[in-house]
This record gives sequence, C-alpha cells and structure tokens, in this order.
Amino acid sequence: MTIFAPLATLNARQWRAFIAAFLGWTLDAFDFFLVTFVLVNIAHDLGVVKADNTPDIATVAWLITLTLMFRPVGALIFGVLADRFGRRGPLMASILLYSLFELLSGFAPTFTALLVLRCLYGIAMGGEWGVGAALALETLPAQARGIASGIIQQGYAFGYLIAALVFGQFFGLIGWRGMFFVGVLPALLVFWIRSGVQESPVWEAGKHVRIGERGNLLRSIARTPLLYVFAIVLMAAFNFMSHGSQDLYPTFLRVQRGFSPHLVQNVTVTMNVGAIIGGTLLGALSQKIGRKVTICICCVLGAASISIWTGATTPALLAVGAFIMQFFVQGAWGVVPAHLNELSPAEVRGTFPGFTYQLGNLITAFAAQWEALFATKQFPLPPPANANYGHAMQIIMLGVFVVVFVVAAIGPEKRGVSFTEQPAQAA
Repeated sequence: MTIFAPLATLNARQWRAFIAAFLGWTLDAFDFFLVTFVLVNIAHDLGVVKADNTPDIATVAWLITLTLMFRPVGALIFGVLADRFGRRGPLMASILLYSLFELLSGFAPTFTALLVLRCLYGIAMGGEWGVGAALALETLPAQARGIASGIIQQGYAFGYLIAALVFGQFFGLIGWRGMFFVGVLPALLVFWIRSGVQESPVWEAGKHVRIGERGNLLRSIARTPLLYVFAIVLMAAFNFMSHGSQDLYPTFLRVQRGFSPHLVQNVTVTMNVGAIIGGTLLGALSQKIGRKVTICICCVLGAASISIWTGATTPALLAVGAFIMQFFVQGAWGVVPAHLNELSPAEVRGTFPGFTYQLGNLITAFAAQWEALFATKQFPLPPPANANYGHAMQIIMLGVFVVVFVVAAIGPEKRGVSFTEQPAQAA
C-alpha cells in the first residue's frame, strides 16, 4: 500500500475540495514570495538606501514583516465568516482580495504606499489558509488527512517555486512592478471554486446549530485557553522556522554570493522541490507514526543540514543543502494542516487553525528583519555583500529547530479524531 493509496478512494466532490485548498495556498504563496526576490530592486527604485547608496535590506524587509503582521486580522475575519456562513464564500473572497492588492502593489508610487498595500494584502491572504484547509480536511476521509495535509501545505513551496521561475525567466523583461502584475492571476481560481466546489459536509451537518452558538471564538477560548496558547506558540516557532530559512535566502544568494537572477532561480527551485517532496512524504508518514514524532524527526535532521545549507562553497552544493533543509522544514510543515484541524474545537474549525497559525506569524513577523539586522551588526562584510547573511541564518536556525522540537514534543495530539461526529456533540 503506497502513501498515495488514500487519495485513490476520493470521490469527485472530495477531489475538488482538495484541489481548491491546494491551489488557493499555492497561489497565495506565489503572490507572497514575489516580493522576496525583488527587495534589492524595490530599495533602489523607491529610495530605500543607506548613505553609501547600498540597499537598506532591513528597512525594505518591512514589506515582508507587515504582511505577516496583518495576516491574523484576515484569519479572524474570514475564519469567523467561515464558521457562520460556510467555507466557500470566504475562501473565494480571500483569493479575490489578495489578487487585487497584489496587482495594486505594482502601481505603488512610493515605499510608504507599497507598505500600506502589503498590509491590506496581508489581511486578504491571512484568510485563505485556515478556511481552505478546513474545507478540504472536513470533506476528506480521516485516513487521507496525512497525505492531504502534506500536499496542501506544500502548495506554499509550490507557490515559492513558481515565483522563482517567474523571477528567473521574466524579471529582466517586466521588472519588479511587472512581477506584481503577474500576481493578479490567482483571481481566476475563484471562477472554478464557484462552479465546481461544494460546501464542507461537516459544516452543512452543523447548520442546525443556532447562529449565536456556532463559531463563538471567545467562548471557545474561555473553555480551552491552554489549547490556544499551545497552538499559537507552536505556530510562532513553526513560522520562524519557515520564514527564517526562506525569506532572506534569495537575498543571501544575490547579495552575498553574487548569483545572477537565473542562478538564484535554479537554487530556489531546487530548494522548493525538496520542500514539496518532504512535505508530501512526511505528511503522509505522520498518519502512521504520529504528528509529534514526525515534527521532532524533521527538527533533528534539519538541524544536521545547517552547515551545507548556507556554508557550501559551490552553487551545486548550495542547491543540495537548500534541498535538504527545506525537505525537513516543510516536511514538518506538512503535518500542520491535519494537526491543527484535529486539535481544533469543532465549532470554530473555520477560525481556530488559521487564527492560531497567523497569530504565530504575528509573533515572528520580524524574522527576516531580525536576521538582516543580526547579520549586519554581528557579521559585517565590505560592500556589496555588507553582511554575512549565511552565518547569521545558521546560528538562528539552530536555535529555532530546538524550540520547535521542545514545543511540539510537550504538546497534545489527536491524530485520526472524527470530524463527522463533532458537530452533533457541539450542538
């Protein structure tokens, strides 16, 4: 029996919900990561430079930080709507809005205007992950959650991969503004969701719950405060693990190693192929050995790959190191959609996974800036590199892996819990 066997049992309705969640997160990540490739160019064009006319990466990284900081707002808004009125409508609204703000980002006349647009983009994209994951995992059978969780979460890596290809192939022709114009394409997914994806059967089964009772987040927090604290802390550690290993990596390759856009593309694509494979395989493995055990294994093996990840001396070895690193970083992440949805109280499953995930994002929203400042102050280099980003990232990521291991190990797990029985219990 292969790891993909549970997917062979899915019917048409389940496949459509699964694909919608995967594509929604893929295109969400594609839009998010476009900006990480062009920080240097934005800095030059919008005047975010130091006295010596070199790009101020720590300042321009606010474009990433503010997006992450505003994502919990979207997770709360769209999550509450999803618990009250169903998953499909809020999912479509989130995709349309983040596509719109991505397009408008390409027209930003100043750095301040671009910051505002990235805040609005963060709100819109913050709603997609939790609502999409709830729609898919409530529609799929329990035995398919591990593999589905791994694949859905790797929509994030797949989106990063597409962004890398767009950067490598088209940046020279369209510039950084054109990169944002391409980011309007996810809006087309809404038409397919509208016509082909049905509402979550679990949400439909719970519609008889009074509107005042369904989705009451404050009541849920009051009943299980430690669960919320655990999930938020876990997601803070996870988000630092992800953004700390990814967001400055293109800048490290371009500025410190002097790679061309095409070479940056090749290394980044290799990195994300590793993420996709790792997330899929280890998400599926978690269905057999458990969510917590899988996460802890990924932390140990990810930490073991740190030295080659940014310390390798050739492009080929750097690509290998990046592949291995993201195999285990996103391998751990492949567990998260299933893990959070299984831990979630039934009546707030549209809100809980996305809200706790994005609050964790808020706590570690400064990851890229912290890394840039740490590298600049502790490991300065002469221009054009300015800082040893690679060494700073190694030190930070070692600590992050330790934290993720400890938090995951001491937390709860509800692998295989039934979703279909919970609405009746909540009612």
